[in-house]
Amino acid sequence: MRRIALLSMLAFVCAGGATAQDQGSLNPTPLPPLANPADPKLPANQVFGRAMTPAEAQARSIGFYSRGCLAGAVALPVDGESWQVMRLSRNRSWGNPAMIDFLERFSRKAAHAGIWPGILVGDISQPRGGPMLTGHASHQIGLDADVWLTPMPDRTLSHEEREEMSAIDMVKPDGLAVDPDHWSARQAGIIQAAAEEPEVERIFVNAAIKKALCETARGAAWMNKVRPYWGHNYHFHIRISCPAGQSDCQPQDPVPPGDGCDKSLDWWFTEEALHPPLSAPKPPLTLAQLPPACRNVVLEK
Repeated sequence: MRRIALLSMLAFVCAGGATAQDQGSLNPTPLPPLANPADPKLPANQVFGRAMTPAEAQARSIGFYSRGCLAGAVALPVDGESWQVMRLSRNRSWGNPAMIDFLERFSRKAAHAGIWPGILVGDISQPRGGPMLTGHASHQIGLDADVWLTPMPDRTLSHEEREEMSAIDMVKPDGLAVDPDHWSARQAGIIQAAAEEPEVERIFVNAAIKKALCETARGAAWMNKVRPYWGHNYHFHIRISCPAGQSDCQPQDPVPPGDGCDKSLDWWFTEEALHPPLSAPKPPLTLAQLPPACRNVVLEK
């Protein structure tokens, strides 16, 4: 069972690039049109990756976080009093209105409390959600967002900086602990501030970051939501619950009880977890494998 779970998770890890430290493009090139975008056997990421605008419909998240789409998406404004959007060339700053409201409210609350000057926001979702051409098995229904573990500077970043500036790695090269030159109580504080919000379902962090949090916040109720996962050493991943009344949204199973600082965390520092064997990537999802409503969402003009 452990090996099956490992291989399943590796499919997520090996899904591609587009992480916080990967640069964007100053001059993105549009993808060529598809001959038959309605072909149900076509990889869904090829169709959703070409949708540049949201579907004009009532806002709703459709399907599961890693197998679905998004109607009626709204974009997080590029600049706010307590946030700035990064990697604009990816066009992934779209989300369910519930997620956009959360990011604006959460970042303001953290800034006003003196926890963090403001957040740098990475990928949320594509304009119509769905699978992406690079990176992320999830982020498909507008309820996931990546927040850099690098604080927002006290000035507006230039276009070039948003595409080329790198997030800071919080973890030592061996993966066993956080880097004290970069990790501090400020990073722990912004993760805590997010985890304490009631609509947050999970927060994914590198295992070394979870370990560091266990050293200072063991037993805290919010620690239950903070889950170790590969990567996530440059940013943390916020996942919120399905919004009320959106019955097409498939919720995730509840997190196990406890603060996650038990023996289950030890596994993440074994050879199997630190240096997992590479496996062949799974075939990309097709349109036919997504909820039927997603076909209409992505093909709507």
